[in-house]
Amino acid sequence: MNKLTSFGKMLGQEIKEDRATGLAAEQAYYYMLALFPMLILLLSIVPYLSIEPQKAIDFIGSVMPSETTDVFTDNIIAIVSDRNGGLLTFGILGTLWSASNGMNAFIHSMNVAFDVDETRSFIKARLLSIGLTLGLIVAFVVALSLPVFGNIILDLVNKVVPIPDSMQILFSILRWVVAIIVIAFVLALMYRFAPNKHYPFKQVIPGALAATIIWQLISLGFSFYVSHFGNYSSTYGSLGGVIVLMLWLYLTGLALVIGGEINALFHRQSTFASKPSSTKTPPVST
Repeated sequence: MNKLTSFGKMLGQEIKEDRATGLAAEQAYYYMLALFPMLILLLSIVPYLSIEPQKAIDFIGSVMPSETTDVFTDNIIAIVSDRNGGLLTFGILGTLWSASNGMNAFIHSMNVAFDVDETRSFIKARLLSIGLTLGLIVAFVVALSLPVFGNIILDLVNKVVPIPDSMQILFSILRWVVAIIVIAFVLALMYRFAPNKHYPFKQVIPGALAATIIWQLISLGFSFYVSHFGNYSSTYGSLGGVIVLMLWLYLTGLALVIGGEINALFHRQSTFASKPSSTKTPPVST
């Protein structure tokens, strides 16, 4: 318990010294710019899957704070209803470029957490950010598709091989567990390769798990608060959804920064513990 309290105090000190809130705000800005191209990319694929627009709207509402759904409703219906290959191409290019800017902000945050400077070339850093962006997109597609299409997959399997009701409940729970594991794994890769620092992969696991749990709790808690206590629309009108979205992205960025700070602390402690203690005796003055 004392070790946990001591670690918490050190983590709070690191968060304060590294200005984690400012780093989270920087990420939120770039994530906001990357969000619309990413939605265009994901939703441009939906018409080829023959999914009803209302289901897409319900899906967006299930993964974002409720008041932000109104911001995207008209665009979602327009994109989902019509197939547009050019829009899909633009979505891919726009998403990669915009989201890589957001990933650059994440890389900067991790360098600050580990107290290292960015010495990699511009091309190498950009390719790294694009690669991590692709991994993050794949993770979100898999993680978000499992809860949505899990019932469809389960029904198809049930037609071929009858599944008992107890097993169906288990599979329903398992799809959410797999989705969380996928997100945690991709976050672990991001924490491993983002900072300009080489350290063992096992040291990224605590931060990745912590960031995943914190992000889930923040999303659930913030969505509950907005739905029951914070009526932004009555105060800010149509801008309410945008404000809620920015706050959610800011808290998401803060969760990612905290995960990186946890990994940095684990790395420093393990490095300090692995150093051999000095056996030399101090010189005796005469």
